[in-house]
Order: sequence, then C-alpha cells, then structure tokens
Amino acid sequence: MISLGILPQSVPGTTDYTNKDEETPMLNRLFRTFAVGFALICALDARAADDSTQEFKLDNGMKIIVREDHRAPVIVSQVWYLVGSMDEFNGTTGVAHVLEHMMFKGTKDVPAGQFSKTIASNAGKDNAFTNRDYTTYFEQLRNDKLELAMKLESDRMVNLSFSDEEFGKEIRVVMEERRLRTEDKAHALVYEQLLATAYNASPYGRPVIGWMNDLENLKADDARAWYKRWYAPNNATLVIVGDVDPKQVLTLAKQYFGPLKAQDLPERKPQTEPTQLGVKRIVVKAPSQLPYLAMAYHAPVLRDAAKDWEPYALQMLVGILDGGESSRLNKILVRDTRIANSAGAGYDAMERGPGMLIFDGTPSDGKTIPELETALREQLEKIKTDGVTDDELNRVKSQIIASQVFGLDSMFGQAMQIGRTENAGFSWRDINTMLDKLKAVTAAQVKEVAQKYINDDRLTVAVLDPQSVEQVRPRPPVEGLKHTQ
Repeated sequence: MISLGILPQSVPGTTDYTNKDEETPMLNRLFRTFAVGFALICALDARAADDSTQEFKLDNGMKIIVREDHRAPVIVSQVWYLVGSMDEFNGTTGVAHVLEHMMFKGTKDVPAGQFSKTIASNAGKDNAFTNRDYTTYFEQLRNDKLELAMKLESDRMVNLSFSDEEFGKEIRVVMEERRLRTEDKAHALVYEQLLATAYNASPYGRPVIGWMNDLENLKADDARAWYKRWYAPNNATLVIVGDVDPKQVLTLAKQYFGPLKAQDLPERKPQTEPTQLGVKRIVVKAPSQLPYLAMAYHAPVLRDAAKDWEPYALQMLVGILDGGESSRLNKILVRDTRIANSAGAGYDAMERGPGMLIFDGTPSDGKTIPELETALREQLEKIKTDGVTDDELNRVKSQIIASQVFGLDSMFGQAMQIGRTENAGFSWRDINTMLDKLKAVTAAQVKEVAQKYINDDRLTVAVLDPQSVEQVRPRPPVEGLKHTQ
C-alpha cells in the first residue's frame, strides 16, 4: 500500500509522539508501506517546491533549509542530527534513543520538563524520534513563535545537563518501552530477530531501542559521551517549513545557532556487510494466536540519484506486489486463493547502511507457514519468469503522481521529505531526479532486479511459532516505574 509517510503510522504529518523511536513492528511500518522514504519523496510536486526552497550554511557548518508555505500562519521547525543507532558501539546499543529522551531533561536556563511545557503554553507541539540513521527534534508553532523554537533548540544543542538520578529514572522508562513495544509484541520480536540474523557486520542488525542487557547496564556517562561526540552544529540540519521569510529565518539562525562552535566529529567506519553465502532460517517462539512469516533479501540502496536505476526498479517491484487492493499479493494470496489473512512487501531505498527487500504474511485459518511461503515464492518466481505488465507499472506510477496532491497538504510532511533526503546523503534538489527516475522505470527493469536479487543466497527467513499465553511466564514491570498504558 502506498504511504505518504516515513514515520510510524501514528504520525501522519502532525502527531504527538511521546518520544517514540521508529522501531515499530514490521507489519505496521515496513511491510505495509510502498517505497518507505521514496513515497514521501514523491508526495510533493518537487519542481514547484524548488522555487520556494532556499538553503544556507552557517560559518560553523550547520545547514539551514527553508521552504515557504504561506497557506496558514504556522511553521514546522526540525533539527536533524546525522547520528542514529547505526553509529553505536556494542555494549551501548540504545544510547542514541536514550539520549533523545534525555534531551528533554533540561539545561541551566530550561529546567527538566520545561521544554515541552513552554512549547505547549505557546499553543505548539514538540517531540522527537530516533532512527537507525538520524535523530530528529521538532516543533509545530504559530509563525510568530519561530524564534522560540530556535532559542530552545540551540540551547539544548550545547547546554544539556542531567543528573545521574534523572538518567536512572528515564532508563527505566526506556526499558519498559522496549518490553511493551518489542518483547510483548510477537511480530516486533520476529522483525528484531530477522534483522539480527540477516545482518552479520552491519549495525542494522541491532535494534534502535537497544538490547535489554545493554539498557540494564547503560550509564549516564554513556549518554553524556554520546551527546558530546555527536551533538554539534556541524552535524545538524535545521529544516523550516511554513509561513516564513527566509531572510528572517537566516537572521534568527545566525543569532541563535551561529555562535555555537563546530567540533571534530568521529570517523565513521564503513562496516560493509559481507556477501551472504546461503539461506538462513530462524524460528521465534512467542505468545500469539497465529503464526507469522517474514522473508528478507539483501538488496542495494540508492547511492547516486542520477546514475543508479536498480533501487528505483525495486521500488516499483514492491508497489506491484503490495501497492493497494489491486496489488498481486493482496489480490492473489488474500482475496483469490485465501492462503493468507495478510501479505505484504517493503523496501527502503534511502538508507545510510545496506538495504533489504522484505516480504511477510500471516496464513489463513487452516493454512500453514510452508504453504504461505510456497505461495509467496510462486508470486516472486512469476515476476522473475514472466515479468510485470505495463498496466501494473502504470498503476503504481499513477499512485505516485496522485500522492503528490496529498503531500502538499502537510507542512510536516514537506519538512520530513527535506530532512530525510538530506540525511540519507542527498540534497533536496535531487528530488526532481528521483521522481523522474521512478517514472522512467520499465517492466524489463523490474523483471531484471527480481531475477538478480530474489535468490536464496540473499535470503533470511523468520517464522513465528505461536505460543499460548499460559506457556509464557509474565515478566514483572520495571522496578520503580508506574505502568500507565
């Protein structure tokens, strides 16, 4: 199904997060979206937006990107730090997300808890999210409150201060979050184990929220070290979208962010993923009513927007298989043969690390995981053998064009589009090229990438073996934390 967002489904443009990272269950995020990342990129008429977008760079290396949208007297301000869980070290997984939580714990001028209260008292919203590739903080306010957002964000970029006691409280919150969102959700556990098995060298094999043992042993100094290592103006991009004057934005950015000093950033090691040498299979036992299947194939991601073509063809492949009610998996596996209650595909072409093409499904009553896997494989083999039709390809391209209209409605979505593109190693100016390349994909190219990348030497299979609740002893809540959900 085509999605206009690259965030959890609970955040379609203007939503309150409560400091959630992007480690959502595969079924809810990765496997039910077509072109995660690109769908949002294609959600705007990029050419029309070019004329209303300006880019600046401060002397300290901080990038400022401003897009004018004068339809309403509001603004979206986002600060993107080019650091995520992929930059973590073994033993401290989850620290990027934990530091995101700690960023709301105060500075000398803004005590703990006052950041969000200040934004709310000015009729605004704020929050943050952590990804494998980046960490982002945002505010949505009236246009006359832009200075407030810059003042608060520049302050905590360099002046964050939290006690060991505050950290101790917050790490328990994160541990409970992991339990609620991963350990107590069968599909999320399967997704976590799938990636941990599929990746050997890449840090993408580690969960954004971190392994529980690492969280249990994480110290306040680990978070402080992370902050000092990565939080600097020359590792950040400020994206402003809304009813603003770019000259005023630049003046305010110079006033608040300009005095902050750049710092030497750590060298980022490539951590290249080695070639997989054969199919991998795992079984995950967890409480669930139904079994579940997930299949992941290593696939390339976009590195050169103009020269690459395979990632664009892979996006189209996913759209044909899982791009709405008329897509192949939904029509054949769910409606016609009724082998599956659900079946989907997902692929993110814009990541700093290696890519993955993923298929998943839940078998219908009376059907088994082997039957579902066979049915999924048959659909993939049909594309490898017979290719796809021009009608199918045109349908997906039409969906992309239609999504442009919806994308224009969201200032938050426009800011996300810019920030995501920039933090994947591209420029917002590349969006025109990406859209053109997607529209230029041919049926022959879709068939070629299917033949090349859908093979067992690239495959990891994860199966959920459902257990009854009675078979699993409930875990006690984290000590000292009130259970509020």
